[in-house]
Amino acid sequence: MNEQLQNDLRAELEDLESKNLLWNPKTLEGPSGAKTKIAGKEVIMLCSNNYLGLSNSRILKRAAIGAIKKYGAGSGSVRPIAGSMDIHIKLEETIARFKRTEDAIYYNSGFTANSGAIPALVREGDIIISDELNHGSIIDGTRLTKGERMIYKHRDMNELETRLKEAKAKNPKRILVITDGVFSMDGDIAPLDRIVKLAEEYGACTYVDDAHGDGVLGEHGRGIVNHFGLEDRVDMDMGTFSKGFGTMGGYIAGTRTLKKYLLNKSRTWLLTGSHPPGTVAASIASLELLEKSDKLVKRLWRNTKSFRKRLKEAGFDTGVSETPIIPIITYDESKAAKMSQRLFEEDVYALPIVFPMVAKGRARIRTMMSADHSKEDLEFAIDKITKIGKELELVK
Repeated sequence: MNEQLQNDLRAELEDLESKNLLWNPKTLEGPSGAKTKIAGKEVIMLCSNNYLGLSNSRILKRAAIGAIKKYGAGSGSVRPIAGSMDIHIKLEETIARFKRTEDAIYYNSGFTANSGAIPALVREGDIIISDELNHGSIIDGTRLTKGERMIYKHRDMNELETRLKEAKAKNPKRILVITDGVFSMDGDIAPLDRIVKLAEEYGACTYVDDAHGDGVLGEHGRGIVNHFGLEDRVDMDMGTFSKGFGTMGGYIAGTRTLKKYLLNKSRTWLLTGSHPPGTVAASIASLELLEKSDKLVKRLWRNTKSFRKRLKEAGFDTGVSETPIIPIITYDESKAAKMSQRLFEEDVYALPIVFPMVAKGRARIRTMMSADHSKEDLEFAIDKITKIGKELELVK
């Protein structure tokens, strides 16, 4: 390999490491759950998006095994050629039923849903208006368009209205307002009811990324659109299976016309191999389980409220969190890195989140709750977090 390239890459990595900005992911030696095995020891898992604990569910595993026996290990093609099996169609029908929309289209991942659908929907002469803290996949999807881009301050509805007025004055073909539903770094919720109202006033379309709202918000975990009672008023309801639903894959729920358009125009759907049958069957099982019972969603919220309350009582800054994403803000990058290291030594796995995932000086340990966590798991974690917080002078 080119020696100059290698030297340049090493220099950049050394610079990241010196600033405590280098990712060194650990390897799980078993399933993701409330507890998992890493480096030969059992640890409490506090950094997984597995909100409902479904990734190791017996029901989902049984569905996956059954589908592999019937359909095989893979699909053998992209969806538009020979990779659409009846099980893929059944999943899309199940998504639509769960989300209460006409139809849905199933993508390889949440990232490819955003990076494929946004460029397909936004053409030259169109305008995108995006929350400044939207996910990187939205940012990348937006960059791939030929449309004009406008940004509004995080959750600032006055500024959103200003941007809508500016956009309207340019007489564009289409205005698309895009927001995360739940923001992944702070755990706060978009004021989607107000966003939709403003969009309707100015003739704009709405697109919500509900990756961290799936399985968390709304009746039976139906997400932020259901949470605000906005069915039939949000144009594109995008989400993912890789978090609350416990499997893998992205989707966009909406009208039949929207689905037909995207499956003809969205390059990430057209040119990516379709999911293996086992993953698809497990995804169907996940949604069907939630349709029948909201027990896991309620347990998740009990754990969330209890854990956040205990952290605040101990003196930690949890920011503006409203969801199972609960940051412990250290501000200092080195303290976040040290806290994560010390927690792992004490059998708690929680990762530091630093620039560029959050602004410089806003470093934190991002904890994530699961319905799988027992009361004892969370008590153990709180004790260790408090102990190390005192060591690092984050709390008294």
